[in-house]
Amino acid sequence: MASHKIKDFIVFENENLIALNKPSGLLSIPDREGKEISLKEILTEHYPGVFTVHRLDRETSGLIVFAKNAEAHKHLSRQFENRKTVKIYQGLVIGSLQQKEGTVDAPIAENMVKRGTMIIHRRGKQAITDFKVLQDFKIYSRVQFQIHTGRTHQIRVHAKEMGHPLVCDAIYGDGKPVLLSAFKNKFKLSKDEPDERPLLNRLALHAFQLQIEDLNGEMLLLEAPLHKDLRATLQQLEKRK
Repeated sequence: MASHKIKDFIVFENENLIALNKPSGLLSIPDREGKEISLKEILTEHYPGVFTVHRLDRETSGLIVFAKNAEAHKHLSRQFENRKTVKIYQGLVIGSLQQKEGTVDAPIAENMVKRGTMIIHRRGKQAITDFKVLQDFKIYSRVQFQIHTGRTHQIRVHAKEMGHPLVCDAIYGDGKPVLLSAFKNKFKLSKDEPDERPLLNRLALHAFQLQIEDLNGEMLLLEAPLHKDLRATLQQLEKRK
């Protein structure tokens, strides 16, 4: 990541905010241990004094916004807190969904046995996720999610609750990567490769769009294109279809 230029990640910028397309595997902001570099630290080298507005899971790729000044920080943070933003994600889930669209309304709480993971539990906080199947590939489905609350691991927990966990989710699913050999009939490894390289070897979840109001009252619709690994996976699935 350090080899990347921060400008490669910028999808939108004005005087108040900066929106980036975060790669999977990178922390949004420093964690408690502070051993790993985060997107915010990389950003701060070029933009000193940016403010955290919200965060994405380390494993999730996609759109994340930072504020450039205190006023913008207050204005944008309030929208997240008051659920005024529109947050759209896209993901690949395991299997084919019987219900092509709907809503999961199930409270999410921290798992007291396995710290750092979440469960559906009545003592939890309200969590609401709308889902809609965009493409059904039988073994996998491409699903769009809109979250109305911002609970930790919300989409991942709700996808599991639906019986269709996200692809390559090591906590809430089987954690298995996407292999071309799994759905391509005449798949052959080249002689030089002892092992097949997965098409996708990370959580198949991407923060795709965010609608947010700028300081001047203008509605911004921000979008982060899918990363290469997800695009390549979808292309192969479409070919097979």
